[in-house]
Amino acid sequence: MSHDLSDRSDLLRFASAAVDVHHHTRLAESEPLSRSELDDLHAHAVALLDLLDTATARTRPHAPAAGDHLHNARLRLWQVGDHLHGAYHATPRPDGTRPTRDACASRLPDGAPDLTICQRHSVAAARLRRITTPTDLHAPAPGLLRR
Repeated sequence: MSHDLSDRSDLLRFASAAVDVHHHTRLAESEPLSRSELDDLHAHAVALLDLLDTATARTRPHAPAAGDHLHNARLRLWQVGDHLHGAYHATPRPDGTRPTRDACASRLPDGAPDLTICQRHSVAAARLRRITTPTDLHAPAPGLLRR
């Protein structure tokens, strides 16, 4: 089935609207995010990272300067995902405990199929390490841009 450009753009607008609705209707202002909500937010960030991977690969050969901006956006979004992963581990479980480093290394600190943030984070990290350097991943302002 063929979709024209406006169909693809509509999907992104709908996804953005859904995030906005969730933000305004589902997040209690007086409560911190739960581990489950952080896991879901991380999943959203990784989905956006996948979208930027595709956008960068498609754009760079035809518009290198725009591709550089997309690449840098991808690195920044990785940093967002890394901080969400850190926030997840800094948030105690309902019993007050936190996963150990060993549990995180096993990639399923709270057991499958629930809260698989470490597995998702490891897969995203491996994919990003193939296309960039550790210095770029942790730099405050990634990469140079072509004009």
